[in-house]
Amino acid sequence: MRAVVFEDWKTFPVLKDVEKPTPGPGEVLLKVAGAGACHSDVAIFQDYDADFNPAGLSTGFVLGHENAGWVEEVGQGVTGFDQGDAYLVYGPVGCGRCKACSRGQDTYCENAATNPYPGIGLGRDGGMAEYVSVPARNLVPLGDADPATAAPLADAGLTPYHAIKLALPKLAGADTYALVIGLGGLGLLGVQILQALTGATIIATDMKEDAMAEAEQLGAVTVPGGDDQAAKIRELTGGKGVDAAFDFVGVSPTINAAMQSMAVQGRLTVLGIAGQPYEWTFYTTPYEVELTNSYWGTIEDLHEVADLFRAGKIAPKVTKYPMDKALDAYQDLVDGKVSGRAVVTPHG
Repeated sequence: MRAVVFEDWKTFPVLKDVEKPTPGPGEVLLKVAGAGACHSDVAIFQDYDADFNPAGLSTGFVLGHENAGWVEEVGQGVTGFDQGDAYLVYGPVGCGRCKACSRGQDTYCENAATNPYPGIGLGRDGGMAEYVSVPARNLVPLGDADPATAAPLADAGLTPYHAIKLALPKLAGADTYALVIGLGGLGLLGVQILQALTGATIIATDMKEDAMAEAEQLGAVTVPGGDDQAAKIRELTGGKGVDAAFDFVGVSPTINAAMQSMAVQGRLTVLGIAGQPYEWTFYTTPYEVELTNSYWGTIEDLHEVADLFRAGKIAPKVTKYPMDKALDAYQDLVDGKVSGRAVVTPHG
């Protein structure tokens, strides 16, 4: 079968023929309907090397951690899955026996340091291929929903959902404000999730006019980037600032802009993985503002994300690429040409 393989550090992935996987005990083989191309993948082949490898990865695996598809075959001991049924794949893979994994939070597995890989498409062969084998536990049913369109929900939907869910106490009531910074695949879904879960006024900001126009269509009020960005955001809130902010970029200027926009006792979650610093000072930070981050989410969260998708309350914007154009999807992502999410559809 054809697959997109990350072969070496600082090297663009390759499209090549690899052996079709066979599901092991407790696993399900999926015929891949869609695999999302994510900036995290770009970081792996563009930024990581033997010295800078925060995920603890080895080279030589199939990319793709945003996956959905149809049941093709089941491994030993697996029951309850019918061939042809559509499922979304929960990407993180923990030890399965610690406290974090027992609550479905494999992202924070207590044995991460000794696990062979952190997830599907992250050390373990992923779904940027015609077929992928995954633990049966990691499958979330999609019913009649389109799995190719649903694929990005495995990360681009799950990551903002988890962060927003944790911030919901800050957004209770109608007189609250939420700020979304960065309107790519995750940010646009973040706007939709905030609309679905809260009554907050949503303020969205980006450097791209077309991205802000899309956010406006989803019900957000937009503010362009610039030196007076925080002042304009505060003006929209009547001077008090935003109660919760979600930074999907994570560079120093965006974190600074968000902190300058916060209300007293607000909560800022940094979700972008740029890894740039922020200098905290007592006198420039509103009192009791929480500055935190989060990583992906729980498998329970992904079930809830799938429910929102099936109910028509959220819908990722996707651009589909056939398998023979899979590398184009990554190149377009690198070049900043992707609006929303690039999804590779190996079977058309």
